Amino acid sequence: MDRFKGRTAIVTGASRGIGAATSERLAAEGADVLLVARTVDRHHHLAGSLRETAERCRRYGGRVETLAADLSDEGSRAAIVPRALELFDGRVDVLVNNAAAAIYAPNADYPLKRRRLTFEVNVHAPVDLMQAVLPQMVERSEGWIVNLSSASARPFDVATVETSPAARVIGVYGASKAALNRITNAFAGEFARAGIRINTVEPRVAVLSEGAEELVGDQLSGDQIESMEAMVEAVVALGCCPPERTGGVLESLALLDEIGQTVMTLDGSAPYPGGQRPAAKA
Repeated sequence: MDRFKGRTAIVTGASRGIGAATSERLAAEGADVLLVARTVDRHHHLAGSLRETAERCRRYGGRVETLAADLSDEGSRAAIVPRALELFDGRVDVLVNNAAAAIYAPNADYPLKRRRLTFEVNVHAPVDLMQAVLPQMVERSEGWIVNLSSASARPFDVATVETSPAARVIGVYGASKAALNRITNAFAGEFARAGIRINTVEPRVAVLSEGAEELVGDQLSGDQIESMEAMVEAVVALGCCPPERTGGVLESLALLDEIGQTVMTLDGSAPYPGGQRPAAKA
């Protein structure tokens, strides 16, 4: 329960979904956390906000700070790491790059503005934050960076694209995540000898965050969904992994099976009843 006691973390996209759940688990495990997202109070149609995530995290007694920032804006995101270093006495142990722009549209008329936005949030923002957080990690010879990726980074065969409506509209998003995977691997190789662990992790199947449930929740069967708790377990495992675990493009459930990790509840107090799958509703 105290794996992150005395450690500090930044989590982007912390107002809802995987980011909010990861923030809660880190706080439950003893971390001081800076929560970063655009939505301070309430999104116009999705549940979740920085304020709500902070309230949940503060129940565990650690330091919880919030910062409203737009990851698509270079100036806005440039303030994130300096603010964390100011709040946490010059130390950030863990960076979780979770925020993402998921804009799905057919390729033939996918607007340039949206393509730029997708790569700005999904590639340039994580790179900027990694570059900003690395110097003090290198100085201590220790640090963890976890970048959230997607199975859509891998190319589909033509038949799948022809028959799957989702495959036809996810190309730009998938390309941005492929770029994130490759650049994460490059960063990991460059900083492995400095003791920095840098990995990407993706869900094996859908995790029903607020946005995903609204978009495809009614189209998925039980074997196409993994529990939020399982995804968070994988992220948290990479946030305290040993030095040799770096440069990976990892899948959540495969990682948990490999390391023999039990999926715990978000408060870290007990095994999650559903394990790698959502628990049955009472």
